[in-house]
Amino acid sequence: MNHLREMLKVYFILGSTNCFKDPREVLAEAIDGGITMFQFREKGDGALTGVEKFNLAKDLQSLCRKKQIPFIVNDDIELALALDADGVHIGQEDEPASVVREKIGNKILGVSVHSMEEALAALKDGADYFGIGPVFPTKTKKDAKPTRGTTLIEELRRKGYSTPIVGIGGITTENASTVMAAGADGISVISAISHASSPYEAAKILRKRVESGEKGI
Repeated sequence: MNHLREMLKVYFILGSTNCFKDPREVLAEAIDGGITMFQFREKGDGALTGVEKFNLAKDLQSLCRKKQIPFIVNDDIELALALDADGVHIGQEDEPASVVREKIGNKILGVSVHSMEEALAALKDGADYFGIGPVFPTKTKKDAKPTRGTTLIEELRRKGYSTPIVGIGGITTENASTVMAAGADGISVISAISHASSPYEAAKILRKRVESGEKGI
């Protein structure tokens, strides 16, 4: 579990629709800047499908493998299995976590949760970590749930749950440390890195903020 906490520190999510330049370049820079985990999320208007999606995923996975960064696939269980990805992340609208756990065996399983009930159900069904948010307002997801701040993270910690948690939604270099202070093990970002003029610098600053937030600085 502690190993997973380390992996979740700076969790970068990316697909071709989130970048101003080639996603491969963006990810390579982000890895050099210090991200600790990567999720391939190919969604939204103009998202790739079929062979193009598979090839991009394969290229991004190979960048991750070279630097031993865990490679997670969002929602697409078949793609994750075809690539032998390190894990899968699912939302509440996807297949139940218990079904996904059965399909992926002992790979990492992350589940987005928005309430104590959803968190407990995900835990029972085999989730390894929770994605909790949107912590702050976000423009990346058009169907994002209402912003909840860090309330659920704090509640889970207060009630003694030690499941690894990553905060997501509107997180930037300015507010990352407040998510850590609430009890999260890491932060998950898309545009804070993918839209930055230097993904390398953005990842580096986020890593620094997370690690200083951990120590309560």
